[in-house]
Amino acid sequence: MKIVIVGATGTMGKHLASAFEKDHEIVRVGKESGDILADITSTESIENLFKQIGSFDALISTAGPTYVGPWKNMTDKEFRKGIEGKLMGQVNLVLIGQHYINPKGSFTLITGALTHEPVLNFANASAANGAVEAFVRAAAIELENGVRINAVSPTVIEDSPQYFPYFHGDIPVTMKQLEYGFRKSVFGANTGQVIKPY
Repeated sequence: MKIVIVGATGTMGKHLASAFEKDHEIVRVGKESGDILADITSTESIENLFKQIGSFDALISTAGPTYVGPWKNMTDKEFRKGIEGKLMGQVNLVLIGQHYINPKGSFTLITGALTHEPVLNFANASAANGAVEAFVRAAAIELENGVRINAVSPTVIEDSPQYFPYFHGDIPVTMKQLEYGFRKSVFGANTGQVIKPY
């Protein structure tokens, strides 16, 4: 399979690229480094990305910038970071990518447990996650040619200890659990699902 990983230079993306490259062709996409550079907040950049890639079998997104900070300091500008990044960035990967993906291919987006279990300083991420999950459910009933779409929704991951202080009482998701959540989406048969790898 030809698998595109958007966010391939981040913590999750690096692990997934390494895990999947043994058996599949991996196209690493990042904002500042990778096989192809792309800014998911720009539809022009996303269109150019797919023109360079051509047809593909699966797309994984582990990208999605959001604003992290106190509610009392949040403004429209900060809130739009998650709307334009984690929400519209991933939405546009699907809206544009549907014209390039092979029949029976799949899209896998990233959300998170913050959708249902908010923590302090992450209101923007909670809102973006919830919208992405609703988009996945809606897109699943309209994508054509047997194309599937799911989201993977982890809690804090073990290789991101800088976030541990925010997630009191949450047991970090291991990289192997995360990987198998993505495997379920990419290689399984589900569509319109939110996969919780914990």
